[in-house]
Amino acid sequence: MQLDLESLSEATSGAIGSLVSTTVLYPLDTCKTKYQAEVQASHQRKYRRISDVLWEAISKRQVLSLYQGLGTKNVQSFVSSFIYFYGYSYFKRLYLEKSGNKNIGTAANLIAATMSGVCTILITQPLDTASSRMQTSEFGKSKGLWQTLSEGTWSDAFDGLAISILLTTNPSIQYTAFDQLKHRLLKGKMSKKTDAKSSPESLSAFSAFMLGAVSKCAATCLTYPAIRCKVTIQAADSYDNKSTEAEKKAQRTISGALYTIWKREGLLGFFNGLQAQILKTVLSSALLLMVKEKITKSTWILMLIIGRYFSTANPPKLKES
Repeated sequence: MQLDLESLSEATSGAIGSLVSTTVLYPLDTCKTKYQAEVQASHQRKYRRISDVLWEAISKRQVLSLYQGLGTKNVQSFVSSFIYFYGYSYFKRLYLEKSGNKNIGTAANLIAATMSGVCTILITQPLDTASSRMQTSEFGKSKGLWQTLSEGTWSDAFDGLAISILLTTNPSIQYTAFDQLKHRLLKGKMSKKTDAKSSPESLSAFSAFMLGAVSKCAATCLTYPAIRCKVTIQAADSYDNKSTEAEKKAQRTISGALYTIWKREGLLGFFNGLQAQILKTVLSSALLLMVKEKITKSTWILMLIIGRYFSTANPPKLKES
């Protein structure tokens, strides 16, 4: 079986980039998630601004609790990014091979990205749910991964699955926009490449950072109401102590979460925390894509070495006459 070296290279560099960005920005992610999870009228909110979460951690001497759930989030980020980027690269290459086109169009790019996103969500949803519950737990009282998942039924681990699948449009929009912008920037360089085995062209760190920021900002603004709804669903048990058990159960459905936000915060509640989401996701995505672009050639060389190793370890057998 021939290894798909380009897809493996894309997946490895993307997973490493995700791991770096998740670790660096995790305290900001925790503050953002706790802020989004609180669904209350403005005068009843515990956190008026995202900075209030940080000051609470400092005042309680629980600054390190801003990292609660980091291990689970890192595993989820690494695995999901690897699966996503491998599938994304694989589906794009498959389309180009079957269609005979040299470049992939916007519509086909969106389909490839969406298919990759759905595959990723189905595998990593329990980890995403667990990390959200850990982040929204009280500072210093977060439980481990197994304890968090074992508190409810197996189906509870997939809370928010439907809306997570809907949110595959977010990375689909993001990476499609990024790829189209990247292709335009590198069009001149790519036209000069004749060696099929040469390493892929990559953007400069600054260009990758800026394109990543722009593409993620657009995707986040378009899908934010669904993002807020997802956090509300996943954090219904671990955060909202003012609701009854029946209300919490209802809040763990899409319709229940939408109704809760509408009832307590009104129409603008669906965009409450948008600035914090943009700040975190734009920085995270830009950092991820910057790291990914800078290590693409290194991972490509590593994949070539692995490919040569397997080809020499399993030489083709001659047919007997």
